[in-house]
Amino acid sequence: MSTAPASFGRRLQEETAARGRLVAGVDPHAALLESWGLPDSPAGLREFSRTVLEAVAGHVVALKPQSAFFERHGSAGVAVLEELLAAARAAGVLTILDVKRGDIGSTMGAYAQAHLLPGAPLEADAITVSPYLGTGSLDPAAELALAHGKGLFLLALTSNPDGPQVQHARTDQDTPVALEIARHAERIGGAAPGEWSSIGLVVGATVGDAYRRLGLDAVAPSVPLLAPGVGAQGAGPAEIADVFGERAGQALVSVSRGLLAAGPDRAALAQRAEELATTFR
Repeated sequence: MSTAPASFGRRLQEETAARGRLVAGVDPHAALLESWGLPDSPAGLREFSRTVLEAVAGHVVALKPQSAFFERHGSAGVAVLEELLAAARAAGVLTILDVKRGDIGSTMGAYAQAHLLPGAPLEADAITVSPYLGTGSLDPAAELALAHGKGLFLLALTSNPDGPQVQHARTDQDTPVALEIARHAERIGGAAPGEWSSIGLVVGATVGDAYRRLGLDAVAPSVPLLAPGVGAQGAGPAEIADVFGERAGQALVSVSRGLLAAGPDRAALAQRAEELATTFR
């Protein structure tokens, strides 16, 4: 008799308690590959990805590959991403694939099947999604995620300067758009009391007081928070505390450039990952 898979929220909560809150962003842009002495090619991408995974496994709560940096190399680059996701799964490292998918109906369902269906070539533990076609547009992905122990992170308050133009705008009911997204995440997340939801939010560590001022902390207490903007974008431990307040323990700190600059030496990467994990623990 088969048993239901453990929820992504529970697994993430357990891994965070064991390993800390650091998420390793894997963003192999051309300049970074060059600084590592690697060619800007699928072969360079493969060596880069393998090195990062081997160095940071055990020091981070999750790996967050940015799909675009693999896709720009065409099918060969996507094949490297498939290899990375499979290798991370085999190593017991959670993956949050940064793809920011967002569409409606069967198209959204197809995106979800590509990334959240067990056995899919691009299977990840969670993906980032955009709710700006309406929160209900994400229902096919949420249903598939919850059925298979996977997760979603909904863009809510992003770290880019233009984000407030849309995210702070108000609905006909005078509700900030970001607040409505947070309410939806909490509503569909299905978290048991005391457990983290499998449906999280992306909230940048550079958004100042907006997370609490707009009320996201109050309406979505169970959701994990994926927090970009740390390091090169200016945020540090003080900003994490200021932005998230009592929810800071649920904020997963995503670092890319500040971590990957320590490469290509595996030992140096591992040491930098452990230092960052300790800083934000």
